[in-house]
Amino acid sequence: MNGPRRFVADVRQRNIFDLNSSSLPEHVFCSDVFLGVIDDTVSEIVFPRMLHWLILGALLGLEMDLLTLLGNKNGQFCDRVSRRNFITIGALGLGGLSLDNLLRAEAQSSAATDCRSVIMIYLAGGPTQHETFDPKPNAPDNVRGSYGSIATSLPGVHFCELVPKLATRADKFSIVRTLTGMKNRHESFQCYTGRPGGRNEDDEPAGGWPGLGSVVSSLLGPTGKGIPPYVDASPKMSYGPYNNRGLHDATETSSWPGFTGYQHTPFASSGDGHLQVTLKDGNRLKDRFALSSTLGRLNQHRDRAALDTYQEQAFDILTSPQLAKALDLESEDPAVLDRYGEGQESDPSFGGPPQSPRHLLLARRLVEVGVRCVTVAFGAWDWHSNREGTIEKLAKKYLPVFDHALTVFLDDLEQRGLMDKVSVVVCGEFGRTPRINAKGGRDHWPATQSILLTGGGIQAGQVIGTTDRMGGYPIDRPVHVQEVFATLYGNLGIDPTATTLPDLDGRPRHLVDGSRQPITELC
Repeated sequence: MNGPRRFVADVRQRNIFDLNSSSLPEHVFCSDVFLGVIDDTVSEIVFPRMLHWLILGALLGLEMDLLTLLGNKNGQFCDRVSRRNFITIGALGLGGLSLDNLLRAEAQSSAATDCRSVIMIYLAGGPTQHETFDPKPNAPDNVRGSYGSIATSLPGVHFCELVPKLATRADKFSIVRTLTGMKNRHESFQCYTGRPGGRNEDDEPAGGWPGLGSVVSSLLGPTGKGIPPYVDASPKMSYGPYNNRGLHDATETSSWPGFTGYQHTPFASSGDGHLQVTLKDGNRLKDRFALSSTLGRLNQHRDRAALDTYQEQAFDILTSPQLAKALDLESEDPAVLDRYGEGQESDPSFGGPPQSPRHLLLARRLVEVGVRCVTVAFGAWDWHSNREGTIEKLAKKYLPVFDHALTVFLDDLEQRGLMDKVSVVVCGEFGRTPRINAKGGRDHWPATQSILLTGGGIQAGQVIGTTDRMGGYPIDRPVHVQEVFATLYGNLGIDPTATTLPDLDGRPRHLVDGSRQPITELC
């Protein structure tokens, strides 16, 4: 046969047909059936309808590392999903994110009527504690910085003057000023797992440490049909280790997907504007025969036996409107969209995400429909002054947007009655140096950082720990990052000290190290 083979998928009969075949049924081009056409010589596919490509991915059984959608000329997908809200599924199909396994996990756990969730807001690059939640107004000029401090709603507690909205609501959340246990590494991995990884000295188990979301997915499964337990709502970032993909800073290593396996990696709501099919190792699907051979195996299987119950449910989950509705920000109340605002781009030289309040809104919408864990990156915080300007300039530009976006987001959770059920943590990889460097910036400082915690039963209005007069070291109540993770697991109803999961060697692994307990002041 000359030329490429082309295929069309049939939604109604859940089958795939070769367009070169003389026996192609006419009905597959009906409006409610036609799925799209795929060429076995290329790795990019464009489909006319929003959810149909999901079904094709499942039908093909391909190992897909990244699937993204192409928006139309009006800036929306055909099912009214905004161009901003691409949907990605990590590792879908054979050897990847097994929808069958996902559904079997659902069958083993009762549907949640009171779903508890976690939203992890990652401040990529490491935020400054001095210009946010731990100002030092009495320190020398080269430590204090250019900005003063303001009183908060908590007596005797001050924040930097650049976060006035959060200051007036300090009784609605808690601040830990003495977080320890983080490494000097630019990577989201340690923020999502609570552990270091990727180096020999880290003694990482086979398969790598799983993120909190993967653990939750493994232990609790989905809350209901059509809803993934774990979603990454972050925009795609040009610096690889900032993305929620297990990549490590300054090494070639990856801890993806963690020993819980590909079936517990996150669905991701980001993309680069086209449908891209890749293999697990990130390389494009270049073999022109790979797709057709996969299709052949699939069709042979279909001739032998019908899909089992879980495979049938896999199609149901792919065609469920719930996730698509959650991703459709255009359906949100315009007044709410206006409150969140548009945010602003981060300077591209940082390699980090924009300051996008709409991604925080997306996180709220996802937990509202039952997603158990959502990760989202907000802003670029690596303020050495080797990019864009001094910390004085960067703080003045970026902190007011952070202040507004986080305030609106927390207010929104409260107004919608979600605060009791949704835990929120806001943190970066580390803090910044007490002394401002010669260029006018602050460098990496893993000795301590300030983080924000609220919701899910966390006691609000607390400020835990005190740093020294320079803001560089804890002088009382250091809080290890694994205490934070123990707190989050506890809020989800998981015993962090008694629960274990097996690694790839079958060895039971505790969710937190040693005797780490939830933060008692917040429980």
